[in-house]
Amino acid sequence: MSKFTEKAAAALDLLPEELQEPAVAYILEQAEKFRTLKADVQAGLDDEAAGRVCGWDFADFLRRAREMNPH
Repeated sequence: MSKFTEKAAAALDLLPEELQEPAVAYILEQAEKFRTLKADVQAGLDDEAAGRVCGWDFADFLRRAREMNPH
């Protein structure tokens, strides 16, 4: 078992038994969110590298939005 795994197990052992399973479920949920976000970012970078999308100029976006709705 790695030192990190040992530390995680020791931290879980410090929790009351009824909180251990929800804590593990939370960590797994966050890990899955991170994995999904990482894949989405990579897909965006791949799209940009392949020329399927272009950079976004936020200042230009605001300028054009204001021109469309001058109020």
